[in-house]
Amino acid sequence: MKAYVGLGSNLGDRESQIRTAIEQIAQLPDTSLVQGSSLYDTAPVGDLEQPNFLNAVAVFETELEPKTFLWNLLLIERRMGRVRHADRRHGPRTIDLDLLFHGDTVLDEPGITLPHPEIARRGFVLVPLFEVDPHFVHPALGVPVSALLDRLDPLPAMRRTSKLW
Repeated sequence: MKAYVGLGSNLGDRESQIRTAIEQIAQLPDTSLVQGSSLYDTAPVGDLEQPNFLNAVAVFETELEPKTFLWNLLLIERRMGRVRHADRRHGPRTIDLDLLFHGDTVLDEPGITLPHPEIARRGFVLVPLFEVDPHFVHPALGVPVSALLDRLDPLPAMRRTSKLW
């Protein structure tokens, strides 16, 4: 099953944090990296009083079930120093790992919603997602990622910095 993961960091060595997270995800049982997007320097959204983010999307092949895969992403975040603040949900972070899609799974349960509910509004996810899979179709909306990108107005301030792999 293909799992699409959004990665972001705006504290410390952002590129190193993202590369480390990808390496740790690829070490999960029955999981391997298929492809990674470029890295994008992105202005923060929502909570603007923080440093820019570095964002990417990586695609993994995994046999792990969606809940198990997500639980492992959250564990990797914690091991890498991610602290979640209830009063500043979109604040600065060492690493942010979002399970965007897990195959064509559509799921809405406590603790997990697939596809990720914010994708259609997040240019910093859609641009790298389009890079790794330009023909991808959102399984719940039935809309290609290119159409979701066309709906964004304006596109967020983003600058491609380098390739992941």
